[in-house]
Amino acid sequence: MKVPLLDLKGQYQSIKKEIDEAVQKVVESQYFIMGPDVAKLEEEICNYLNCQFAVGVSSGTDALLLALMALDIQPGDEVIVPTYSFFATAGVVARLNAKPVLVDIDPVTFNLDTQQIEKKITSKTKAIIPVHLYGQSADMNPIMQIARKYSLFVIEDAAQAIGTQYKDGRFVG
Repeated sequence: MKVPLLDLKGQYQSIKKEIDEAVQKVVESQYFIMGPDVAKLEEEICNYLNCQFAVGVSSGTDALLLALMALDIQPGDEVIVPTYSFFATAGVVARLNAKPVLVDIDPVTFNLDTQQIEKKITSKTKAIIPVHLYGQSADMNPIMQIARKYSLFVIEDAAQAIGTQYKDGRFVG
């Protein structure tokens, strides 16, 4: 028996009318980037996550790249990333000619192993990118303690966990 990895056709069929109407609206309006639908999405995300700002970009990869650029990550800087993530996590760091420093994951949660982070910090380390996976938050309390101790930036990648909450009820990201 062949078991499909992912049945997008089945998922599409369940919301076909809604998707087709949305695509038709975009094509007819010619707002392929920016525009009122993006502004509405950003507003809805702010309302849902109870945050002040949301910026729609083309991908999680671009979101990470923009965050690193906003933090002025430079060639030779180091950024801690998990060993288990989409390749873009380390890739955007390398794209800026900075060095991705791989830290192993916790075998139970698949998130950054917080016990391994400090061992990888050097004078060149500028940031940590925890990736919240499968709707499960990384253990942010020790990550934030380490970041404060070493004056590091933290960029939370919540692309696979939008709407996930920490133990204290705050949303990830």
